[in-house]
Amino acid sequence: MNERILRVLEFKKIIDQLVGNAATSIGKEMAAALKPSTELAEVVTLQSETDEAVQIIRLNKVIPLGGISDIRGSVKRSVIGGVLSTEECLDVANTIYGGRQVKGFLENLEEDLPILKELAEGITSLRELEQQIKSCIDDHGYMMDSASQKLRGIRSSIRSYESRVREKLDSYTRSNSKMLSDSIVTIRNDRYVIPVKQEYRAVIGGIVHDQSSSGQTLFMEPKAIVDLNNQLQEATVKEKQEIDRILAELSGDIAAEEMVLLENIKILATIDFIAARAKLAQQMKAAKPAMNDQGIIKMKQARHPLIPSDVVVANDVEIGETYTSIVITGPNTGGKTVTIKMVGLCTLMAQSGLQVPALDGCELAVFKEVFADIGDEQSIEQNLSTFSSHMTNIVSIIKEVNHDSLVLFDELGSGTDPGEGAALAMAILDEVIARDARVIATTHYPELKAYSYNRENVINASVEFDVESLQPTYRLLIGVPGRSNAFEISKRLGLEERIIDRAKGLIGVDSKSVENMIASLEESQLGAERDYEAATQVLQESEQLRDAIAREWQQFEQQREALYKKAEEKAEKAIQNAREEAEMIVDEIRKMKANVSIKEHEWIEAKKMLEDAKPNLSKKKEPNPVTQSKEKKTLQPGDNVKLLSMNQKGEILKQVSDSEYLVQVGILKVKVKRQNLQLLGKQKEAIEKPVATIKGSNYHVSTELDLRGERYEDALFKVEKYIDDAILAGYPRVSIIHGKGTGALRKGVQDYVKRHPSIASSRPGESGEGGSGVTVIEFR
Repeated sequence: MNERILRVLEFKKIIDQLVGNAATSIGKEMAAALKPSTELAEVVTLQSETDEAVQIIRLNKVIPLGGISDIRGSVKRSVIGGVLSTEECLDVANTIYGGRQVKGFLENLEEDLPILKELAEGITSLRELEQQIKSCIDDHGYMMDSASQKLRGIRSSIRSYESRVREKLDSYTRSNSKMLSDSIVTIRNDRYVIPVKQEYRAVIGGIVHDQSSSGQTLFMEPKAIVDLNNQLQEATVKEKQEIDRILAELSGDIAAEEMVLLENIKILATIDFIAARAKLAQQMKAAKPAMNDQGIIKMKQARHPLIPSDVVVANDVEIGETYTSIVITGPNTGGKTVTIKMVGLCTLMAQSGLQVPALDGCELAVFKEVFADIGDEQSIEQNLSTFSSHMTNIVSIIKEVNHDSLVLFDELGSGTDPGEGAALAMAILDEVIARDARVIATTHYPELKAYSYNRENVINASVEFDVESLQPTYRLLIGVPGRSNAFEISKRLGLEERIIDRAKGLIGVDSKSVENMIASLEESQLGAERDYEAATQVLQESEQLRDAIAREWQQFEQQREALYKKAEEKAEKAIQNAREEAEMIVDEIRKMKANVSIKEHEWIEAKKMLEDAKPNLSKKKEPNPVTQSKEKKTLQPGDNVKLLSMNQKGEILKQVSDSEYLVQVGILKVKVKRQNLQLLGKQKEAIEKPVATIKGSNYHVSTELDLRGERYEDALFKVEKYIDDAILAGYPRVSIIHGKGTGALRKGVQDYVKRHPSIASSRPGESGEGGSGVTVIEFR
């Protein structure tokens, strides 16, 4: 990618913003050196890196890059034997610590960040070297006494010497205050001195190290402390020597880890560079583009990256599939140049691993070269006109352009005769398009408005202009060529109608037809956009309504479920109370059964029917259409009905009131509301079945039980119930038809009846009764 394109499209301004988002000097260095890549695989990797860092920002987290410095120079100097300063050693320790923090932060993230986590794995935690440096140098770069035992002893002696010097000088200031300019102790040439008046120089005696600007004050070192000052100086020199020795040792340790330190710095710089790209994407409200090498560009609501978001107009741009070239026509100052610069700059950003300011789902291509002829590049030094300057640039573009190129032409063919310029513009476009390059060109020549209609893979576009406000809206209209709007603008500005009419009469028929066609296209497109917006709004409202109904239905289901549960609990409690009361009544009657002629099996049957009276309630009950349709019918005595609350069948005995009936359920008589009864049908006269009367109610059962075809367990269950029913009916004798078969069912029936306490005897059927396939039993 040539430097001229980066300059023309103002890519350097994007780089400046990127550098400002880097946290470290090494990260800023990498950001400043960023250039667009022309390899698809590399661009895809760069975009993935940026997207991973954007995910971290979305989690409201920040990669901890504080304390990291560019220590490459210090490390290299230590390798060649140089002794690092305390500050340089501290920078190394802080960078090691910063690297360990970054590594721990990335490794502890639960999100899937394969690239960043792989980078973090490459960071080596040199904890021992870091602790060694930190044990010698504090956070302010001062060599601590604990750095070595010798340094501790030297500094102890220095403090002792300083104390003795100060004590002697303090005694001088107290006893000879009139000879001193001020009663203070100060330092000159690293030696302790006192300020003596000029006239008392001989009285004090000693060495003069400095004097005031007026010469009236001499800073003198009295003879009495010269030896002490000498001893203090010697100790200070020893201290420096020991510090240099410690720093040389630390520098050697740092040099030993040269390769690891340089690799750590490289990784940290890369992570900071990636994080800077993510921060820039967040500031621009940018999206990750899908990259391709087919020359396809699709951007929805794309914005120019360098125009503030509160003033920029977003546009949809698409090229590379149904058409490979866009010719944008229309008047100047309408935003045409901004549009093509936006496409070019977004392309460069995407190929550099930067996200672009557009909606999610955008797609951009990787081009080997991006060419642009934009703006007035007239060269005064070369004495070239505007047209010559443009043509020089276009000639160089045509020499290099191919199918892997994006070409941007601004005001193609301008600067010369309009007729020749338009013809030349069409010829240049034909040449570039023939090489299968992606082309976006702007022009104000009316001849190019019909260009796309005579060429394949070319589409017209324009930038919308509001005639009412006489201002461009900067909205790009794909498929609609621009028109001059000269007559409308002149009219709005007050030009007389007759002059405008005369002008209209002077233009050709073809021009009128083209302008009318453009006006019609604009109106159609605007109408389609309005319809689309209206349809989108209706769709959104419908989806909101659907979601609201779904929520209401869910609440209704929950409420209904709660009501069913509450009703079941209430019914269960009522049945339990009724059962307990019935048990009490049965127990009372049992106590009196010696005086009552009721058989034991009648009590068993009554208790069984009481148990069966428990309702089979469902969690969710749907309304029964049969019940609803028959609810309003009047029930008659003898009708067979179903008690809905008890899930039992019964027979209507009589109507108690308008809404209540007396119902026979087994041996029980209960009063039931009409809405709790479902009509099953009219009772048929029982002609063939014998009738037994129990306590004034009818009980119907056959004198024969046919078990043929039944499973063994089911058959024995039916035998048990049938015998109880026959006893209740008062039959002296009944027959059980079990067939011959394998004999298992017959044996099971005969074994059961032998054990039954209410059966007096049993025998196989005679020849006229069914033979051995029938068992005849007699009751006591």
